[in-house]
Amino acid sequence: MNNQKELTYVLMTSARNEEAYIEKTIKSVISQTVLPKKWIIVSDGSTDSTDEIVSKYANKYDFIQLIRVDGDSKRNFGSKVKALNAALKHLKNVEYNFIGNVDADVSFDPNYYEIMLEKFRDNSKLGLAGGEIYNEYDEKNVQGEVDTWHVSGAIQLFRRQCWEDIGGYLQLKRSEDAVAVKMARMTGWDVEKYPDIRVFHCRREGTGKGNILISRFNYGISDYTTGTPPIYMVVKFFNRLREKPYILCSLFRLSGYCYGFLKRERRVLPNEVFKYIRHEQMQRLKEKMLKMSRNVFNLINS
Repeated sequence: MNNQKELTYVLMTSARNEEAYIEKTIKSVISQTVLPKKWIIVSDGSTDSTDEIVSKYANKYDFIQLIRVDGDSKRNFGSKVKALNAALKHLKNVEYNFIGNVDADVSFDPNYYEIMLEKFRDNSKLGLAGGEIYNEYDEKNVQGEVDTWHVSGAIQLFRRQCWEDIGGYLQLKRSEDAVAVKMARMTGWDVEKYPDIRVFHCRREGTGKGNILISRFNYGISDYTTGTPPIYMVVKFFNRLREKPYILCSLFRLSGYCYGFLKRERRVLPNEVFKYIRHEQMQRLKEKMLKMSRNVFNLINS
């Protein structure tokens, strides 16, 4: 990428009954120092005033386009992927270098995408990037820790070639964004999250369907269906104990994993992706154990 003209991007948003939050997201995008070439907002079966809010801005900004699809009767992540695939059809004839998914309940600084595009320009191997997600109400890091190898699905921006290499989001019930991160690395692309670049979630991540504990239980099922090994899940259980409500969130996630195991929930990932996820997680676990061993050794000998 040699000049500013090549730094073009498009956005997709799946929105279902987001009247309380979507205007804040829209204001964040229209205030960007580098505007998207096109932004397709898909109203996924909304029954509130989401369509009216989006239409108000689409009439004013020609790069915003609202389309409506009849979503599933219940909100779910599989429906989200269907909505985003509908958005892709409207981007077929648009030339762009980067494509991003932005949730309808986030906000960010006016230079967010300008900074992201600069990151891509500086690293030709960077395939997927994004900022760090914080809770809007208390400005606390959602994850509680810095995992620079994972980019939240709420704000993922892909290099177009990377997006095409992984085939976009897989049609999964859950965790299509997390799987996309792993597939990007599997196909040889760098994935980077930038902790110093803040993105604010208007509500707690993963609670679009309501109850936080149900959300974590479903995440646990997803952990099982996407190949997380049992030992890695146990380590994750202890790492997540700091998430509120304390212990319960972690316990419900582990319970979801056990439920998936006992029910033999179908694993729908391609075999090579499934194996890659397992291998990567075990490698990460080995690295953590080695680091802990070194710290203990240094402590004993200090």
